[in-house]
Amino acid sequence: MATPPQLTPEQRAAALQKAAEARTARAEIKARLKMGTMSLKEALDSDDSNVGKLKCVSMLESLPGVGKVKARRLMEEIGIADNRRVQGLGAQQRKALLDELH
Repeated sequence: MATPPQLTPEQRAAALQKAAEARTARAEIKARLKMGTMSLKEALDSDDSNVGKLKCVSMLESLPGVGKVKARRLMEEIGIADNRRVQGLGAQQRKALLDELH
C-alpha cells in the first residue's frame, strides 16, 4: 500500500477546508433536490463539479418520493452500478432516469 504524501500542517489544513466546502456544497445540492428548487433534469444537465461528484444513489434518494429501496431498485433496473457518480452516467442512463422519474 502506498504511503500518503507528507503534508505541512498548512497544506493539511487547506485540504481539510477544501474537503469540508465540497461536502457542504453537495449537501446543499441534495437539500435543493429534496425541496424541489432543483429538478432532476437540472441536476443531470448541470456542469457543476459538485453535482458530478455526487453518488447517483445519493442524488436519487434526495428526490421527493424516492427512498433508499426505490432508488436502488431503479438503478438496478437501468443498469447503474451502486458506486456510480453522476459524472459517470452515460447518455442512455441519464435518459432512462428522467423517463422513469418524470
